[in-house]
Amino acid sequence: MSKNPGNVAGGLKATMNNPNVSDEAKDNAKERLDQLEHGANVDDVASSGSSSKASGEKNPGNVIGGLKGALNNPNNSEETKAQVQEKLDAMQ
Repeated sequence: MSKNPGNVAGGLKATMNNPNVSDEAKDNAKERLDQLEHGANVDDVASSGSSSKASGEKNPGNVIGGLKGALNNPNNSEETKAQVQEKLDAMQ
């Protein structure tokens, strides 16, 4: 699903004017807003941040926590729980 360019631009402008945001983040937002204003694809601009999520890295502790939650979820089938347990065993 494509992101709304107006919403992306608004979020970047809010970042640039937020006193609680670092100068580095403000500079990054300004660069991304400039790209958007010069015709860059909104999906590329929206996902070009420096967060670990954008680079594909996941926090292993969060992943393990999510897997443990899936094991204890009564709505998950036994088959799903077995698959989750295999993933959890492989991570630990």
